[in-house]
Amino acid sequence: MADSKERDEAAVFDAERLRPLVALMKEHELNEIDWRQRGERIRIRRGVPAVFSEMPMPVRGVPRGATAGEVAGADSQTEAGAADNGTVVVIKSPMVGTFYQRPSPNTEPFVRVGDHISPDTTICIIEAMKVFNEIPADVSGRVIAVLVDNETPVDFGRPLFKIDTSG
Repeated sequence: MADSKERDEAAVFDAERLRPLVALMKEHELNEIDWRQRGERIRIRRGVPAVFSEMPMPVRGVPRGATAGEVAGADSQTEAGAADNGTVVVIKSPMVGTFYQRPSPNTEPFVRVGDHISPDTTICIIEAMKVFNEIPADVSGRVIAVLVDNETPVDFGRPLFKIDTSG
């Protein structure tokens, strides 16, 4: 029985099972696939990640009495008073897809500003090619900003969250 279980576990990483995933990556010019199923995880990365430049955002008028800095942060969810003394980490999108802040439309977000997270905390989902990829934080700290609105398309490397790792 143990031999059967060992063969099943080894089969997850069998080259014959990985080849179709690599072919899918080449066909769709993907740099990474992160596949999780029944407690198993396969993450395949290839090549040097492409760098995408973001399109400039349209500039809004600044309300009277407001500074440009106050307006710049108006759309993102941020926690006031978080000083960047080298302890702020930006979590970026590991892939191209659609950003989802919550597991389903009628549920609470995975994380909110002020939440303490650990490296294995799921912080969002990115949907790519009808596959919903749970994105782990990979860092411990406190969420100080959510930089993307729910259901927003994101590119590889786009900043998603700011995390204060000081405490």
